[in-house]
Amino acid sequence: MYTGDRRVRRILEPAATAMAAERITAEESEGLRDLLDSIGPDPAAADLVAHDLEFHRRIASCSGNTVLSCLLESMSGPTIRARLWRGLTQTWASAQMLAEHRAILDALAAHDPEAARSWSTVHIAGVEQWLASVP
Repeated sequence: MYTGDRRVRRILEPAATAMAAERITAEESEGLRDLLDSIGPDPAAADLVAHDLEFHRRIASCSGNTVLSCLLESMSGPTIRARLWRGLTQTWASAQMLAEHRAILDALAAHDPEAARSWSTVHIAGVEQWLASVP
C-alpha cells in the first residue's frame, strides 16, 4: 500500500468507527462480538486476516455511509499480503490485534464515538508503523 493510501486510511477508518459508534445497533454490536469470539485464541494467519477484513468491513457498514464504506473496502485489498506476512512472522501481533478489536468493539457498544475513534487510530497506526518497517 502506498504511503498516501495509508495516510488516507488513517483519516477515514477512525472517522468511520466514530460514526459507527453513533449508529450501531445492539444486533450489529452482538454480531461483531460473535465474530471476535469465533476466531479463537490461536488463529491461523489466513483466518486472522479474513477476520480482520470482516471486522473492519462491518464497522464501515455500521457508519451508514456507503461512500466511506466503499473507499475503505478498496483500500483494504492491497494490504492483505502484508497482513498475512505479519501474522506469520510476528506471533504476538494476533493477540494485540484481537485486544485492539475488543477495545474498539467495547467503545462501539458503549456508543462512545471518541473512544471508538481513539482505539481505531491506535489500531491503524500500529499496522501502519509495521507496514512502514517492512522492506
